[in-house]
Amino acid sequence: MNKKKGIIESEISKTLTQWEKEYLGRGSVQVKTDILRNLLIIQLKGILTPAEQALTRTEAGMRAVKRNRSDLIETGSGELKKIILEITGVEAKCFHTDISTKSGERVIVFTLKEDLEAKLNS
Repeated sequence: MNKKKGIIESEISKTLTQWEKEYLGRGSVQVKTDILRNLLIIQLKGILTPAEQALTRTEAGMRAVKRNRSDLIETGSGELKKIILEITGVEAKCFHTDISTKSGERVIVFTLKEDLEAKLNS
């Protein structure tokens, strides 16, 4: 692999934002990707729509937003794994995500089948 760690992290962030816009209809305001051993940790900020922000003022609304956003991203997880493989050359073994309805932030973690950080440093 000839790409540098920072270039791959930036490319994942950019591509994920584009995927969000195409798949979910709206992208996050800020995205940061970090490669750590066999993990990709992606932090997305500003992902909630104004309507979702209004819904999160109640407990039932918070649960509904979390459930709906989780369902949406899970249905696209196959596409996300393909994106990760194309950019990194390493297959994703599993995918984890959670959203904070208070901060409007989502964290996505991909566990890769290989130690990408070591591969980039060799």
